Amino acid sequence: MNPAAELYACLRAPEFPAQTLLRLRPQASDQACVVMEGEPPFEQVCSLNRKARALGIEHGMTQVEVDTFPGAAVFKRSLAEEAAARAALIECASCFSPRVEDRSAGVELLLVIDIAGTGKLFGPPESLAGNLLARVRALGVVASAAVSSNFHTAVALAKGLSGQGQIQVVPAGEEAQALAPLPLSILELTADWAETFSLWGIRTLGMLAALPEAELIARMGQAGRRLRQIARGERPHLFTPLEPDFFLEERIDLDSPVEALDALLFVANLMLEQLIVRATARAFALASVTVTLSLEGGATHTRTVRPALPSTDRSLLLKLLHLDLEAHPPPAPILAVALTAEPGSTSKVQLGLFSPQLPEPARLGVTLARIRAIVGEENAGRPQLLDSHAAGAFRIEPFTVPSARPSELPSAPARPALRRLRPPEAVFVTLESARPAAIVFRQRRYVVERAYGPWQADGEWWSSTLWGCEQWDLVLRAHDGATLCCCLVRDLFRNQWQMAALYD
Repeated sequence: MNPAAELYACLRAPEFPAQTLLRLRPQASDQACVVMEGEPPFEQVCSLNRKARALGIEHGMTQVEVDTFPGAAVFKRSLAEEAAARAALIECASCFSPRVEDRSAGVELLLVIDIAGTGKLFGPPESLAGNLLARVRALGVVASAAVSSNFHTAVALAKGLSGQGQIQVVPAGEEAQALAPLPLSILELTADWAETFSLWGIRTLGMLAALPEAELIARMGQAGRRLRQIARGERPHLFTPLEPDFFLEERIDLDSPVEALDALLFVANLMLEQLIVRATARAFALASVTVTLSLEGGATHTRTVRPALPSTDRSLLLKLLHLDLEAHPPPAPILAVALTAEPGSTSKVQLGLFSPQLPEPARLGVTLARIRAIVGEENAGRPQLLDSHAAGAFRIEPFTVPSARPSELPSAPARPALRRLRPPEAVFVTLESARPAAIVFRQRRYVVERAYGPWQADGEWWSSTLWGCEQWDLVLRAHDGATLCCCLVRDLFRNQWQMAALYD
C-alpha cells in the first residue's frame, strides 16, 4: 500500500474489565468499583473505575487491602462478559471499515481501524472518530480515539490520551512532533530496556527519536532500531485484519442467585437495549430472541420468543419474554443470563392514502403470546395440512406473518362453505339396500332425499394409526320441511356412523 494513502484510527477503551461489568450494571456506575482476578485468597485488583482510583485503590491490591476502603463495590472478573463486549465493539468498528486489527494488551482494549478511502462515506477523520466514539458510547463503553497515517503512531497516541472521549488527529508528516512529549511507558519495553533508558536519562519518545541510529543499534540491536522508528512515526506495519462473524449475543454473570422474575427482566431489559443498538447499526431488526439461563446445579433453561415481524421495539420483546418465562419459569435460581438474537430485515409497509389502517404487528405478537399462555403452545398457531388423506390430518405450527404478498390472488369459483364438527358427533343411521335412508341427528329425525357416495378410503396399514372410512354427502329433510346438507362418515373398522361436517 502507498504510505501516503494509509490512514488508521485507533480506538482505546481503558480499564476494559471494569467497563464491561458496569455497562450492564448502571446502578453501580455512581460508586467506586473494582474487579478482582484470581482464586481466593490470592485475588488481586485487575481493573477499576475512576472513583475507585480517586479513593486510592491501585492495581495489584489484595482483597484485604480493598476492604479497608469503605463504599467500594467488588466484582469478580468475567471473561465471558468481556468476550461478548469485545465482539460488540469489533462489530461496531466494522461498520466504519471491514479492516479491523485487535492490539489489546492487559486491561486495555485497542482496536485499529484502516479508514483509508472512507472520507466520502464518513467525512473527514475528525467526524469519523466522533461518530465512532458516539457508537461506542451507545454500547455502554467510554473510549478515546487517535488518527494517523502511521499504524504505530495511532496506537501510541491513543495510549497517551488521558481523558475519556478525547480525539486526536495527526496530519501526515507531523507524527514525530505529536509523539515527542509522550512517556516511554506507552511502549512495550522489557524491564532491561526500561532500566537502560532510565540510566541514559531517556524519558520521552522525543528523546528516544533524537538518539543516533547507528549507535543505538550497536548497543541494543534491531530492537533499538524498531523502538526508534516507532518514536519517529516511521515504523511500517503489516496490517492483519480480523474476520469476525456477525453474532448478536450479550451475557451477564449475576452477583448473586436470582429467583424473582422481575429482577431477571430488569437485567434482560438492559441486554435487549444493547442488542437493539447493535442490530440497528447494521439496519437489522430482531427476528427472534433466545434467553439461556444458567441455573444452580449446572443445568440450563432456554426459551425463544419470535415476534410476528422482526422488531426493534424493546418493550414488545421484553413483554414477549415476560409472558414466555411466566408460562415456563426456570426450575432453580439463576446464576447467569445470556441473550442471543437472530437478525432480520426491518419491515416497512407503504400504505396508500385511502388504505384502511392495519393492526399493529406488535399487538399481534403479544396477543398470540397471551393465547399460548392460556391454551398451551401446541394449541395456538395456524393449521398446516399433512401429506395424508386421513380425516383431520393437520398439525399446528407457529403463526408467522409472510414477508411479502402475492401480486395477484388466484381466482376460485364459488363453493359452498363446509363447517367441520370437531369432534364428529355420533348419529343413528337406518339403511336400505346398504344406503342411508334416515338418520337421527341431535335428537331430530331426518329422511334422506339425495345421497352421493360412498367414497371409501383407508391408509397407514404399516402403523398403529390404521384408518378406513366411508363418506357420504347427503341432503336431508325433517318432518317440518327443514333441509340439512351434511357429510356423513362411517368408520369401517368399528362400524360407527358420525356426522363429520355441515354444508352452509
